[in-house]
Amino acid sequence: MGKFNDYIVLVTGGGSGIGASTAKKFAREGGEVILTGRTKEKLKKVQSEIQEEGGKADIFQADVTVERDVHELAGFIEDKYVHLDILINNAGGSGMKGSLFSLSLDEWESVQRLNLNSVFLVAKEVLPLLKKDTDRPPHVRPSIVNVSSLSGHKPGNNIPHYSAAKAGVLNLTKTMAGECAPFGIRVNSVSPGFIDTPLTEKSLENEKFQKAVRRHTLLERTGRAEEIANVIAFAASEEASYMTGSDLLADGGWLAK
Repeated sequence: MGKFNDYIVLVTGGGSGIGASTAKKFAREGGEVILTGRTKEKLKKVQSEIQEEGGKADIFQADVTVERDVHELAGFIEDKYVHLDILINNAGGSGMKGSLFSLSLDEWESVQRLNLNSVFLVAKEVLPLLKKDTDRPPHVRPSIVNVSSLSGHKPGNNIPHYSAAKAGVLNLTKTMAGECAPFGIRVNSVSPGFIDTPLTEKSLENEKFQKAVRRHTLLERTGRAEEIANVIAFAASEEASYMTGSDLLADGGWLAK
């Protein structure tokens, strides 16, 4: 029996990287996964890979920075699944790099919308579905995991907009934990360090950047998306049943060095 048998799991940004690995992790553990993101082709590819392994996966194309799209996503889940058990707020990206005062307002706001506003929007829309106990087996307990970043703890070079947004996710997670606790819903965050994903692919092609990561990380390497998926799954599971309002930093020892 899988750890997430009978669980309905929504993963935003599920078309690649950490989101795709997380969706596969939950599916392998018995969960029924709903993938959402802006690019349908990417979602379908991950869905197919999950199904080839014998897992269950559904897709819904949506831009989680757009309130109407998120409202329609919640409606789709309610119509097809009635309730939701786990929300993984994973959608994000660093946008154009630049010093703080070189950024335009549009560049600043687009990164806030993607990394911070989306967490608020999706959680707000699906909270009624997490609160529903209709047909929910007694062993299934709802939870939310928001994906923050090492940059939320320590600002990264030339990504002030991203660092600010991810720091916001850390505090938003604590606020959400307090407001969701009366409903038995746990809310935690996971902060990855430098992870090898399509979003970091170009940076990691730079040998100087790779050397810097090895020099500043105790484990002397970048992380893998699968490693972060394991931490996310733990935070969402009943193994973390006494955790809420907490952040799990998986940075290879960057902050400790």
